[in-house]
Amino acid sequence: METQGFASMADGAQLCWTALGDTTARRLPVVMLHGGPGLPDYLGDVAAMVADLAPVYRYDQRGTGRSPWRGRHRLPRHVDDLAELLDAWDVPGAVLVGHSYGTDLASRFCLAHPDRVAAMLLMCGPFVGDWRAGDRAERDRRMSAAQQERLRALEQVPDRTEEQEVELLTLAWFTDHADPERGWHWAAQGARRRRPVNWDMNGELGRAGRADPLDAHLAELRACLPARTELLGGTDDPRPVSALASLALRLGLRLTRIEGAGHEPWLEQPDAVRAHLRRFVQGAVGT
Repeated sequence: METQGFASMADGAQLCWTALGDTTARRLPVVMLHGGPGLPDYLGDVAAMVADLAPVYRYDQRGTGRSPWRGRHRLPRHVDDLAELLDAWDVPGAVLVGHSYGTDLASRFCLAHPDRVAAMLLMCGPFVGDWRAGDRAERDRRMSAAQQERLRALEQVPDRTEEQEVELLTLAWFTDHADPERGWHWAAQGARRRRPVNWDMNGELGRAGRADPLDAHLAELRACLPARTELLGGTDDPRPVSALASLALRLGLRLTRIEGAGHEPWLEQPDAVRAHLRRFVQGAVGT
């Protein structure tokens, strides 16, 4: 059972949401937070893995997908959006499942509203500390010199055509996966479906995150995390899984490593991700 709707935010923005499962049973819901920032929601396949256990809500963050909006992007506003969405759905709290940038958003929401987070699964993030150098080196290793040169050239084009944008995104994303051939296929699909990319949003929230890094709030975050909080990462994500292991130690959390998977582990190892996600949600909602 899938339902869709729009929720009005305090500043007038209209956010499009989708719910999968029975939202009338008053069960603790799961809310999935997609990454980017600047991409529309893409977690439909992940939501379907657990929608029989609990209602699963997703939404296009403001300025993406079916939530058109123009204005300055601020991290606190995105945190407020999630709080206002929970109000619109008439749920006091939820199980948060974040992916990539969505793990940063989930963590910041937990800092602001710990009473509204029943459990939290952080997939492929958040990455804190000095992880970017390792990520860049691994991506370069997975690309040919010609691919690297072409990506740099496309990044400098001010007004890219549709095909240039698809080519740029495919080159930027295929290294996210463990298998380069299948990774190219998935990246090319995503380059056409996860559109348009809100590059302004990406830049603004990226700068905001660097100005107020989550690293500076880890002690506070550890103190307010719900008892059921876990990390999950693909061992072949170019972003070093060692960074997640370090974060797990600092927060006192369990880290599950998915072998043979990259930054979107449900694509390469769907059975392993499904089993882990179902175990986590079942424990969180008591089914």
